[in-house]
Amino acid sequence: MMTRRQFLARSALCGTALGLGLGTSGKLLAAASAGKTMGIQLYMVLDAYQKDPVGTLKTLKSIGYAEIEAIVTTTAETLRDQLKEAGLACPSMHFDSMGFDKGIDAAHVLGSKYIVSSMLPATMQKEKGGQGKLTYTLDDAKRTAEYANRLAEKAKKAGLQYAYHNHHDEFTDVGGGKTFYDVLLAETDPKLVQFELDCGWVHAGGKNPAGYFKANPGRIPLMHAKDFLPGNAKDYPGAELGRGTLDYKPIMAAADAAGLKHCFVEQEGPFARMSSLDAARVDFDYLRPLR
Repeated sequence: MMTRRQFLARSALCGTALGLGLGTSGKLLAAASAGKTMGIQLYMVLDAYQKDPVGTLKTLKSIGYAEIEAIVTTTAETLRDQLKEAGLACPSMHFDSMGFDKGIDAAHVLGSKYIVSSMLPATMQKEKGGQGKLTYTLDDAKRTAEYANRLAEKAKKAGLQYAYHNHHDEFTDVGGGKTFYDVLLAETDPKLVQFELDCGWVHAGGKNPAGYFKANPGRIPLMHAKDFLPGNAKDYPGAELGRGTLDYKPIMAAADAAGLKHCFVEQEGPFARMSSLDAARVDFDYLRPLR
């Protein structure tokens, strides 16, 4: 099974993509917020889902997940019906595999509020003909921010909220003590563009996920809980939560205090130690006490 990053890069070549401001009065969510729902990115269990869609979704429900973040590999209508049968909600979806306009339609069918770009620089490169290596320079960051603003404006007109999901490359230094991601935060409209912080990729990029939550209250309503095995392996082999390099206790405290709305588990493969569904159970059991 290809990694999610490889899947997204391939999808970007096939699909076409065309604030939540917390008041300074400051009533932020408490750091310890037990009882909140837990979600999972459907891509994590895509192998099981493709073999037994409804059975897989029902297994996720039985583990304790209440929400999924969608990647649509069938029709939105089919996925909606499967989720209804399993008793799962779908507050967020990634559109890269289908393009932004179709993603808007799918979000409406699924009842999603958030429409998320998984790997926006790759989508932008596709629009330029897909030539050359992806770069993460200051100019690229500024162009990406402008593009994200346009997508977010279109999403708002459709009654949706756009959010930007990161990988590790966004934490490349672009000069002046800033990263590519810092530029995105500064140059996107906070009334339009929100973020889904993939904490595992933040850490892989050499930064502290908790720090981004603390510095940006109200801008990061979504997150991916992810971890990697120790070391810097070429393909970033995924680790079950609690068995990698990240301690999620301070991350969840910072996220909830900053206004987190939805947390989605997403473990990268390969699933050599156990199946993706077994890993989903381990991840849930680790994270549940922190929610």
